[in-house]
Parts: sequence; C-alpha cells; structure tokens
Amino acid sequence: MQKRVLSAVILAGLAIPALARADDDKWLTPTMVNARAAMMTPELSFLTFQHMDSIFATRPVRAGDSVWALPSEPRTIGEKFALGDQSLPLEDFLEKTATNGLLVIRDGKIVNEIYRNGLDEKGHHISFSMAKSMLATMIGIAVSEGKIKSIDDKVVDYLPDWKSSAYANVSIRDLLMMRSGVAWLEVYEFGSDTQLTEVHNNSLVAYKYRWCDYAKDRAKTEHKPGEVFNYSTLDTSVLGCVLEKATGMKGADYLSEKIWKPAGMESDAFYMLDGPDSVGREFFGAGMNAALRDYGRFGLMMLDDGKANGRQVIPADWVKQSTVPDATTEPASKDDWLGYAYQWWTVPGSDAYAAIGLFNQFIYIDPPSRTVIVKLDSPADPLGFEKENIAFFEQIVKNLAN
Repeated sequence: MQKRVLSAVILAGLAIPALARADDDKWLTPTMVNARAAMMTPELSFLTFQHMDSIFATRPVRAGDSVWALPSEPRTIGEKFALGDQSLPLEDFLEKTATNGLLVIRDGKIVNEIYRNGLDEKGHHISFSMAKSMLATMIGIAVSEGKIKSIDDKVVDYLPDWKSSAYANVSIRDLLMMRSGVAWLEVYEFGSDTQLTEVHNNSLVAYKYRWCDYAKDRAKTEHKPGEVFNYSTLDTSVLGCVLEKATGMKGADYLSEKIWKPAGMESDAFYMLDGPDSVGREFFGAGMNAALRDYGRFGLMMLDDGKANGRQVIPADWVKQSTVPDATTEPASKDDWLGYAYQWWTVPGSDAYAAIGLFNQFIYIDPPSRTVIVKLDSPADPLGFEKENIAFFEQIVKNLAN
C-alpha cells in the first residue's frame, strides 16, 4: 500500500460555499464543517466512525423485506494472538488494535461476534476503502446487464463532456486496477497542502465541490494508462460517476436494487455524500456505512461466487476476475506487499483476498477454509496494523481448522 500519514486538525477557516438550496444550510454551518474536519481525531474516532450520518449528508441504501438469516454456532477462535513481540489474549489484542466490531463466519455460520466501544447489532460503521470493493461488484453487475458494454470502454464513452479531461481515454479496467496514469498522491496528511488533503478539505469537509469535479477539471496525466499501479481514491470516484451515467441511477439506489435487497441484507446502509443534499454525490471511494453482519453477508456472498442465500446476485465470473491475481498484479507494485485486482486486495502466498479500508476496516475472505472475517477498527494511525491484522486472520483460520 501507499505510505500514508495522519494529522487531524480542525479547519475552522474553510470558506462556506454559497447554498445550493435552503435545506443544505444545516450541513454548512462552521460547527458542521469543523466536525467533518475533526472526524478522525484519535480520541473520538471510535464514536464518529459509528455516527457519520450525524455530520455528513447521506443517501440511504435500502434493505428489503426478506433477510438472509445467518445461523450461529459459537466456537473459540483462539486465546493468544501476536502483536509485535507480544502474545496477547484476544480481548487485549482487540483493545490494542482499537477494534469496535469483529465477526467470524465459517461455513456460513457465525462462530464469533464481538461488539465493542458502543457498536451494536444495529449500529453502522464506516467502511472507508472497503467501499471500493463494493463499487467493483456494482460495475460487474452493470456489465452483466449490458449497461456497461465492456470494461475496455473509455471514460469518455459514458461521460462525453469529459473529452478534455485527463481521464477521457482511461478505460474502466484501468480504473478498476488503479492504473489510470493520472497524477495522484494518496498521502493522508490532513491539515497539510497535499493533493488528497486539498480534495478532502474542499469536497468532504467544506462541501465546495465534488470529487468528480476535481477529476474532470483539474486532474493531470502522469503515465500512460494501464502501465503503473497507483492507489487512488480519485480513480474510484471516477469509476462511480461512470456507473451512475451508465445505469441512470444514483449509486446508493443501484446498490440497493442490485445487491442490498436481493442479497437479503438485514439493515439499511448509507453512503456519505461529498456535498450537501441537493448536489452531493456518493463518496464511492470510502463513504459506505453498514452494520457488522451485513459486511459479513457481503463477504459471504463473494465467498459463494456471488450467491447470497442461494441466489446469484453478482456474476460468478466477475467475482473471479475481481479477486484472482496474476503475475502482474501480485504484489501490486514494488512498494506494496499485497496484490490488487479489481478494487480488491489479494494476499500473496494464499487464495485469500480482502476489502481493506483506512484505519483498519477489513472484510477478509479465505476460500479454501470457507472463512469470512470482518473487523472494524479506529486506531490512531490510519495504517497502523495491516500486517498484524492479516496475521490475526490467518491465525483464526488455522485455529478453527483444529
């Protein structure tokens, strides 16, 4: 992964944009702008990560009337786990890694479920970049429906007014694989003048413009598309705008209609928007919020080749394309220790893959053992425990095999 650093600050000086309509006013007060700026404050992030709808404009992802029941068969997942040079009891490991929720599913049954720090069965927790993997599944469905003709189509084929942008001739495949060639530095130094911070501050915090506005109007080409892996939330934002145009639907509505309802998710979810209600678009790269078990259902659906409770929801061939690496994608680059397929990380030396979000959000899927693990965290360091958590998941898989 890219090297990223966090320095959360309150940005009281950000200018408030002109109101798009009166209803937007509630999101644009200095108090709300400051709250969005401070959402990653280490002492309070466990709380803000569970209540993003209190400080962001949101769009609901509706669940249906039929719920995919997950049977429970409690089992011990292990007593001691490694963290650095320490061997810690499970509860201590969870505390040290700032875990708010843990769910372990084996053979379609919940074997362990732990809620901490105020999270409960009905609570929503931000996924951060796990949202990227969810978007990729929607792209696969849109392809199967013929709404996207081919992932080799270009962005301009769906967004013709982008013909002068750096993204015009980037393919959907390039976006899926983070190989757009567009200059982007995914460095989390909030409060600095880095590129990502500029877009974060102006889009998600101050609501001055959308992520796709920046991509269309200001992005620059650095490499030929398809050649260089560069992890980019901007790429995912463009991918989401392509999906919207191709389907003629808001991303939240498409996710609801094509996945959340047919899969039998238990609770409504929601996307954070990158602007107030009247103009905001789904923050496709990191703004999905859902309940712990529904993240588990999503992982179980992927494990079962796109089937949810026996119903084919995501095309099976798309699941394979999205999650099986080749020699060019694992590792993703010389600077990465994980592989990267279609917005899913892959684990070298295994068949496991994962949706991974900032501040250690995980849906970890191990097909050989039929295990799905969801872990939702809020550590001080946004990238503090990736390797330790992957090792934690691998140890759980081994323990359950005994």
